[in-house]
Amino acid sequence: MGYTIALAGKGGTGKTTIAGLLVRILKERKSGSILAIDADPNNNLAEVLGIKISETIGTILDDVAAHPDEIPAGMTKDRFIEYKVQSAVYEAQGFDILTMGKPEGPGCYCYVNNVLRNVMSKLIKDYDYVIIDNEAGLEHLSRRTTRQADTLLVVSDATPVGLRAAGRINELAGELKITIRNRFLLVNRYDKDLEKEKIKNTGLDMIGQLPVDEQLTKISLNGNSLMELKKDAPLLAKLITLGDRLCKS
Repeated sequence: MGYTIALAGKGGTGKTTIAGLLVRILKERKSGSILAIDADPNNNLAEVLGIKISETIGTILDDVAAHPDEIPAGMTKDRFIEYKVQSAVYEAQGFDILTMGKPEGPGCYCYVNNVLRNVMSKLIKDYDYVIIDNEAGLEHLSRRTTRQADTLLVVSDATPVGLRAAGRINELAGELKITIRNRFLLVNRYDKDLEKEKIKNTGLDMIGQLPVDEQLTKISLNGNSLMELKKDAPLLAKLITLGDRLCKS
C-alpha cells in the first residue's frame, strides 16, 4: 500500500505548488514509485510539473457518453470507464500522474468524483508514494474523495481566514471519520512566528512555515515548471527539511 499524502486548504494558499514540490522532492530522492493525483477539477498540478495532459477522467466520461457503441460487448459501462481511466495514467519522468478534470457536457460532477475514488483505491496499492492535490476548500472531504491518508497536509497562509479554514477542514475530516494517521498544518509565504493560540485553534500539528520565495514567484508568473526551481531556492530547501517527517511511513 502506497504512503499517501493528501493536501487540502482554501484557494490561493499555494496548495498545488506544495503538492508539485513534494513530487519533485520524492522523485529526486529516488524514494520509490510515485503517483500524483490531481483531484481538483481545475487540474493545475500537471501544469506546474511541466506536463501537458490531454486526457482526464472528465474527458473520458464525455467520450464514453458521446460514443456508447465503443463499450465492448459483455463489459459494463462502469467497468469500461474504469479501464479507460487506468489507461489514462500519464507516465512522466520519475513519476506518474492522474488528472480528475471535469466533464464539459451534462455529466454529473459527483460521478467523476466516484470514478476517481474507485480508481484511487486500486492504484494506490501499486505505488510507494501517492500525492493527492485535493480541491480547494471542503468539497473533496464532503464528497469523500479522500477516504484515508497517512498524512493530511493542510496548507494555509498566515491570515485568520486561512487558519480558520484549516481548522474547519480538520474538523470535517474528523466528522466524516476519514482515517488519517498524521494531521499537519503548513503555513506558506510567511517569515515570522505565528501566535501559538491561532495554531492551536486549528487542531492540527504545526509542521512548519515556508518563506516567500522570489525564484518561485518568477517561475509562477512565467508559467514555468517547478522542476526549474533551483535546488538552493529557500522554499525548496525548507520543504526538503520537512520531507522526512511528511513522508515517514
